[in-house]
Amino acid sequence: MKAIDFSIYSSVVVAYSGGKDSTACVLDLIEQGCPKELIELWHHSVDGKGELFMDWAVTEDYCRAFAKAFELPLYFSWKQGGFEGEMNRENSLTNPISFETPDGVKTVGGIRGKKSTRKMFPQQSGSLCDRWCSAYLKVDVSKAALNNQERFHHTKTLFVTGERALESKSPKSGRALYAEFEKHTTDNRDGRKGRHVDHYRPVHKWDEAQVWEIIKRWNVNPHPSYRIGWGRLSCATCIFGSCDQWASYEQMNPEAVAKISDYEVAFGKTIDRKKRSVPEMVELGTAYDAMNAAPELVKLALAKKYTAEIFLPEGQWEMPAGAFGDSSGSP
Repeated sequence: MKAIDFSIYSSVVVAYSGGKDSTACVLDLIEQGCPKELIELWHHSVDGKGELFMDWAVTEDYCRAFAKAFELPLYFSWKQGGFEGEMNRENSLTNPISFETPDGVKTVGGIRGKKSTRKMFPQQSGSLCDRWCSAYLKVDVSKAALNNQERFHHTKTLFVTGERALESKSPKSGRALYAEFEKHTTDNRDGRKGRHVDHYRPVHKWDEAQVWEIIKRWNVNPHPSYRIGWGRLSCATCIFGSCDQWASYEQMNPEAVAKISDYEVAFGKTIDRKKRSVPEMVELGTAYDAMNAAPELVKLALAKKYTAEIFLPEGQWEMPAGAFGDSSGSP
């Protein structure tokens, strides 16, 4: 693929989860020579602005700390009611979407469409129709934010995401089939609004070693979940979570796991496709060593304030416990 000509773009928007792949995207953009004044980070808040339900408590503030360290603007976006609100929808429209802009918060949607009932967790599937958490809480949210800001009309925008081909179980399915560079689904370059949006996946062909290599090169302190033992930053209670992850998080936050288990009973359907309930997966799993060996990391991951550094001192970066390990959380 040819080098990206960043000079043609008015904005370079990075979908930033706080995870290793989106972090690598930001670092690679800078190393490629993308002017930092073009880059802005967007974080989709999975649980909306209400009570924490599925996500890591520290994730949003980790993103704030990262953005501040790199002197980059950060905008949050969310579906009102978040994961829990969409999951509990009954004979109603999907909720509106809100997103921060340079001029304040804007809210769109929630007034058209067909009423329906969900009353179930997303299913473990490569299809976004079944795995609705990705579609409704991330993909649709970013599309709404791109479609409904005039600053993206009659300009060229580069939208950057961190999918990697090797995350797919097969080279002929899922993320392996994504293009490294293509028109974004919100592109309207030939339409009345002239919204030119390209979609770029800079780490699509990378392996995990390359991802950690660039993070090490910049001495960036990864999200605490990696240091505890998680191999991928999804929700703390991701629907793809392994038994070891469930056992670990149950030890960290038993109230949250119990709440999810109660929903399984209420819905009459387990999260796991093998029909194992969350309590069964907890029983089958083994909690990570950090549960007892590094209580300070557990405390940090469960805090709403990120109090550690983003840049580690030279020579003090260490490969996190979760690297090259338990990467459940990807379809």
